[in-house]
Amino acid sequence: MKIENIRLHAIKIRPLTMDDFNSVLHWSKDDYFCLANGWEQNRSDEEVYQWWMRCVNQSSDDFIRKGIEQDGQLIGYADLAFIKGNSAEIGIAIGESELWGKGIGTQATKCMMAYALENLGITVFHAETHETNNRSRKMLEKIGFEEISREGSEQYLGEESQLIQYRMTL
Repeated sequence: MKIENIRLHAIKIRPLTMDDFNSVLHWSKDDYFCLANGWEQNRSDEEVYQWWMRCVNQSSDDFIRKGIEQDGQLIGYADLAFIKGNSAEIGIAIGESELWGKGIGTQATKCMMAYALENLGITVFHAETHETNNRSRKMLEKIGFEEISREGSEQYLGEESQLIQYRMTL
């Protein structure tokens, strides 16, 4: 077994904490990450801190954000949004861009889906990505999501990109 595959087993979903702030601050300084995830660039440390404090302390009936941890380190976050009945939209962001393309997003998405099923009874998952985000598209399709529409567009990596909507039912 390859070492990369062993490391994937160390991926887990967990609550966010203020102790994660230094990781988040690091991501906020990565222009490529910010462009890919719609984060405002060049935010002050204080702005990032205030935003992270809201993320950690948020409470909502239709939105949940969890941390993605690998080997005891926060490396990203996973969201469930628009939670209603047995359905939700799922999304992830891997903050450490050098980890992109290594299968971590796939594993993290599966972990968040398992959390949603076991804790919330969610069986219908929606996802959306940009047409030009090939890694995200391949990841969703690998997991079993099916494209259901192409509606809307928005900026991705500084350029306008078609949005693609996906769905998966367990």
